[in-house]
Amino acid sequence: MFGLGSTELIIIFLIIVVLFGASKLPGIGGGLGSAIKNFKKATGDDSTDDLKTKDDKKA
Repeated sequence: MFGLGSTELIIIFLIIVVLFGASKLPGIGGGLGSAIKNFKKATGDDSTDDLKTKDDKKA
């Protein structure tokens, strides 16, 4: 994965914790997840919509 080992990922995570603080990390994660979900929805690659349309066709 981009040539990053576990040690590098731990160091990056620690830097993020120091910069943003531990209390803000859940909000940042939630915002990032929402952004990814909205991006997938905008590009038409939302897998939950695919499941809904398959279920609708069966009924």
